[in-house]
Amino acid sequence: MKAFAELYAELDASTSNNVKLAAMQRYFASAAAEDAAWAVYFLSGGRPRQLVPVRVLRELAVACSGLSEWLFEESYQAVGDLAETISLVLPESPHRSTDGLASWIEDKLLPLRGATPQALAAQLPALWAQLDRSSLMVCIKLITGSFRVGVSKLLVTRALAAMAHLDSKRVAQRIVGYTDLSHRPDAASYLKLIAPESSDEHAQRGGQPYPFFLAHALSPAVEQFDAVLGPVEQWQAEWKWDGIRAQVIKRDGQLWIWSRGEELVTERFPELGSLTQDLPDGTVIDGEIVACKSGFSGDQATLEPAVLPFALLQQRIGRKTLDRKILAEVPVVVLAYDLLEYQGEDWRSRTQQIRREQLEQVVCECANPFLRLSPLLKGDSWADLARQREASRKLGVEGLMLKARDALYGVGRTKDMGVWWKWKIDPFSVDAVLIYAQRGHGRRASLYSDYTFAVWDGPPGASERNLVPFAKAYSGLTDEEIRQVDNIVRKTTMEKFGPVSSVQPSLVFELGFEGIALSRRHKSGIAVRFPRMLRWRKDKTVEEADSLATLQNLLG
Repeated sequence: MKAFAELYAELDASTSNNVKLAAMQRYFASAAAEDAAWAVYFLSGGRPRQLVPVRVLRELAVACSGLSEWLFEESYQAVGDLAETISLVLPESPHRSTDGLASWIEDKLLPLRGATPQALAAQLPALWAQLDRSSLMVCIKLITGSFRVGVSKLLVTRALAAMAHLDSKRVAQRIVGYTDLSHRPDAASYLKLIAPESSDEHAQRGGQPYPFFLAHALSPAVEQFDAVLGPVEQWQAEWKWDGIRAQVIKRDGQLWIWSRGEELVTERFPELGSLTQDLPDGTVIDGEIVACKSGFSGDQATLEPAVLPFALLQQRIGRKTLDRKILAEVPVVVLAYDLLEYQGEDWRSRTQQIRREQLEQVVCECANPFLRLSPLLKGDSWADLARQREASRKLGVEGLMLKARDALYGVGRTKDMGVWWKWKIDPFSVDAVLIYAQRGHGRRASLYSDYTFAVWDGPPGASERNLVPFAKAYSGLTDEEIRQVDNIVRKTTMEKFGPVSSVQPSLVFELGFEGIALSRRHKSGIAVRFPRMLRWRKDKTVEEADSLATLQNLLG
């Protein structure tokens, strides 16, 4: 545990990728395989469910530290991070434990899940007393499921590849699915990540997916496309669907469905099980799972399906059980747009055009109603495609995808094997008022950087109207702007509710978001997707902010 805590401290203290790479390489080179297995899991974004309720942790911290509740809460407000606060208020102990990360996770922490408060009160203080301050902080972060550090999965992959003298693309392929909740890291799984390449590795993949190829955002004006992208004939255009990106894998008579978030979601879509009989073995399709109306008619290669709002699909995903009613109300299909494996052979090194041609044949021969081709758009100029793109919201899509016809299928968001562009429609936007603020995480833990925004429930000039919260956002501002907002929040705080501060309404921001839907769970009756701050409207007063009527008009 101590070695992993020291690695965390090194990673957290630097913004240099080279420094972080070197630190991870040193750790992996010296760590036991079982410890390295869990380190890869956590550094790559894996998070087991919370092991101990936060309320219990706070009560134990108060009891063990001897602080009064109000003083602990004040300390928490000043620090901004629960794990760090607890590690600071508890009496400092010398580091006595010689157990590694794996032993701490498997033998000491995971068994805490489901324990009674009485049992936790007896066990946790004894565990905490074995750790020095930095190790204790990391331990509590692991307990709460809030462990985060400033490294990407790509950086972890590069560190492993450099340490093991492997091609980073090979390690990236092996690590896909490593953080799925169904996967428990162990020495064997780690050794597979860094094993020398073998000729039969591909044949032994089982249900493992490929790393997803990601698109870059396209920002130039359409008049510049010829100069930036070249002739429109060199590109394949299709809709950017608003669903769940997934890989459908058929190998060894079994079907697996993996989301882009590297979760195994096969059981969440039981209707897709019929693909087990219809797809040939050795087939991997990249596509989008979307909710759609009852069916398709006509030429499926050119017909745009009637896609239902993502909010409906999200409601279905959130259900613990999928009964007949929800399956009937929110039917799904897979819109296939790429072929990654065919007849057991990796096709990613073939061009986009060749992969598409073979994909069309596979979908046609499969003849399964739950597998459809993502239609291609035809345009004789970029201006022509721009006109077609204007129908995006009417069709329930996010814009267009542009894929170079000669592009290979890369790993992550790279351009070394070709390029995909996402040409998204402009976001919805409203002017909203900041009414709550909360401290951020990591390097922003001491700053109020996470905000709740509200709009008016009545029009300007109404005799009585109130601000109604409808969205939370934390991205879009520069570091300097966040420091300025933090200063204003501290001066205008009216009340505190745990880590959240209620502030006097004085700041207006233009808020952008990519989707909007009715919601019974929100006080405003509205839910928005991917809200972010577009700009600070210093030119507007609070009274000039938008109202719920503005949001309701956008629903149309």
